[in-house]
Amino acid sequence: MTTATVGRHYAAPAARGSADFAGTAQLLRLYLRRDRIVLPLWVLAFGLLPAFYVASTKSVYDTQAQLDTYATSIMNSPALIAMYGPVFSTELGSIGLWKAGPFYAIIAIATILTVIRHTRVEEETGRAELVGATSIGRFAGLTAALVMTGAGCVISGIISALTLYGSDLPAAGSLAYGATLGSSGLLWAGVAAVAAQVSVGARVARGVAFAALGTAFALRAVGDAGNGVVSWFSPLGWCINMRPYAGERWWVLAPLIAVAVLSIVAAYSLLRHRDTGSGLLTERPGPPVAAPTLSGPAGLAWRLQRGTLLAWSIGFLLYGLLMGSAITSVSKMLEDSQQILDIMARMGGTDVLQDSFVTFAVSILAIASTAYSISAVLRLHEEESSQRAEATLAGSVSRERYALSHIGFALLGPAVILVVAGLAIGTVYGAVDGDMAGKLGGSLGAAAVQLPAVWVLTGITVAIYGIVPRYTPVAWGVLSVMILIFIVGSLDGLPQWVRDLVPFTHPPKLPGSPFEAAPVLWLLAIAAVLLAVGVVAFRRRDLR
Repeated sequence: MTTATVGRHYAAPAARGSADFAGTAQLLRLYLRRDRIVLPLWVLAFGLLPAFYVASTKSVYDTQAQLDTYATSIMNSPALIAMYGPVFSTELGSIGLWKAGPFYAIIAIATILTVIRHTRVEEETGRAELVGATSIGRFAGLTAALVMTGAGCVISGIISALTLYGSDLPAAGSLAYGATLGSSGLLWAGVAAVAAQVSVGARVARGVAFAALGTAFALRAVGDAGNGVVSWFSPLGWCINMRPYAGERWWVLAPLIAVAVLSIVAAYSLLRHRDTGSGLLTERPGPPVAAPTLSGPAGLAWRLQRGTLLAWSIGFLLYGLLMGSAITSVSKMLEDSQQILDIMARMGGTDVLQDSFVTFAVSILAIASTAYSISAVLRLHEEESSQRAEATLAGSVSRERYALSHIGFALLGPAVILVVAGLAIGTVYGAVDGDMAGKLGGSLGAAAVQLPAVWVLTGITVAIYGIVPRYTPVAWGVLSVMILIFIVGSLDGLPQWVRDLVPFTHPPKLPGSPFEAAPVLWLLAIAAVLLAVGVVAFRRRDLR
């Protein structure tokens, strides 16, 4: 080792630390430029919609007696409590923000996608290595992504607090909700930063982060529908238990901020100990000779997709068992309450409350399965961006055959995991109710009719990939907007033409309602057209 090398090796720690963050401001400007449309949209949505919820609640329930009755009906509905959380007070602010309970999870989706897009995706495409070859420090990319995402969360919290306070609500409750919303976003930004370090690719990183979010949501839902103890094992449960306008628990912010800080510190520590482009969960070397199942593009697609499909199937199995065991409690709800019936009908249910719960549970699963389908299509985008697709297509494999090998998993994967969930729901529900054949058939039917709606989102993703591959990840934004419309439209009566934009509002509401073939056929036709457009466009364009 030369003297010069020794001098560089033992340079002052402060100098090395500052060099690690060099270029953060330049990357931050670049990221803001790239997110100049998406970032303001989700910041304003999370900032303004809570006040809209409160205003809509006030317009419908204009007396305290009506609010009291509404709160009672909610607390007697396990399905609504599992989805939105409990109501802690009959005050207008508390009941109005009850509808905004899912926002703590939805802002997590926005922050996860934002952080991973500007960290792991940059490494996967090779841009991070190219930028890092200049004077940009090792931590600059992660810091810029976290600063931008964190600023978006803080601004969303400030806007929501100001708009709620401007709606003549108490300042303490308004500030509590805004602080909790922003803290939830920061926590999940930290989780996404850690997932980006341990994973070997963007798709795996998103899967790890969303698996953590799904686990947190399930714990919160089970806890809130039960005695509330399990909710304390979930960050989303901490957010719900802030209780704005119902005796705020300010100490809840402490664990939220603590986990956010610890996860961000862990992300920096993990980043320091790995190479650019690699992950701490390294890929295992394959066998020297390929198995017969790897012959052809379909075998390759199966090898790439099988692990993800297995993980999703296990998750849907557990969720189905949970929902199946909870259905019998629906019969204890107040069946003579018209408000319960109206709310459940808007959510896509029927007049039979137990059937409504099945419909509700399967609808949520269908939306979740769309995330798997989009991820399967995005595998095509990743293979092309990494130039592995070019090597594959250089042989005798046609573009149509290559694309359809992955699209097939995007179509069949949701069918598999929804059938698994339907079997789990129907088996447990039928065993408890004593009608195995009837309940199993109803649950499977409810899952099957949701597939065309899922495939419409698959078709949209394929069409974007075929026409403008650069913007394929926008499919996540399309799904997020549809989830938002589905939730808002179900409770607040958005115009019908807006709700009709969401495919999940059209399938027959099985079990309980009669089967209607027309909406299913229309959804299948739309999905087929979108898939065909995407495949034809992919065949005719140049590879990136």
